[in-house]
Amino acid sequence: MLKWLTFLTSFVCLVLAQSAFAQKIGYVSTDAIRVQFEPNKQAEERLNSYVEEWKAEMAQRQRDIEELELEIKKNRLIWSDQERQVKEKEVNDKRIDRDQYARMKFEPGGEHDQQAEALFKAVWNKIYFSIQKVSVTEGYDIVWDKSVQPLVYVNAKYDITVKVMKELGIDADELERKQKEVVDSDPRNKRVEESRKRKSRKSTVDSTQNPDVTPPPATTDTTNPKAPVIMPSGLMPNGLPPNGEMPGGGPGRSLPPPTPIPADTTKKEDVPR
Repeated sequence: MLKWLTFLTSFVCLVLAQSAFAQKIGYVSTDAIRVQFEPNKQAEERLNSYVEEWKAEMAQRQRDIEELELEIKKNRLIWSDQERQVKEKEVNDKRIDRDQYARMKFEPGGEHDQQAEALFKAVWNKIYFSIQKVSVTEGYDIVWDKSVQPLVYVNAKYDITVKVMKELGIDADELERKQKEVVDSDPRNKRVEESRKRKSRKSTVDSTQNPDVTPPPATTDTTNPKAPVIMPSGLMPNGLPPNGEMPGGGPGRSLPPPTPIPADTTKKEDVPR
């Protein structure tokens, strides 16, 4: 059984590791939630009251057995063999009855388990509904319950326990503060944050040094067809800057002089009139 659990845990961890880059994975502690959840406290108090009643009944039956055993010891020399056998059988019957009572109440599947299932069913439904709601809202693909399967090492920023507790109306401010301290002190989160800041600074510098400057388009007054075309600032009506400078070329760059058109030197044939 232990080997099977070890294999299953390893397999699940492998699957999670392979899909970590494509899926958002979180975890939750249902034990921490149940401790603070008021309906769960009420259910525990009710179940504990049943247990105390059962234990009191078992203690009374044990006292009856002990009193009868003491009576047999005191009268062993007075009673006849028949009287002693009757008392010994009575003691044995009481022991059997006590053991049957204990099994009926506390053995697996007994009254204790049945009462616990009935009392905590509504509590668990509320907790798991809140986990599903938070998971969908936060965009998680997988949420692991570390109360069921302990996790060896996890990043606290993926813990949604506080969010589930708030969804259930539980005051979790102190737990949230402690979680934030753990997240901020984790070196992995610091490295990720520093990397994001460097990328943000680099993007800002690049956009400042290489602005994408595009001259605005020419506009025409559509209400007056005879209105002149309004060119962008610094451009001539033909779309070129003054002094023959190329757009964006800066000082010192001018248009080359126009290439002269060569004269037509081909001999023309006389056409008879």
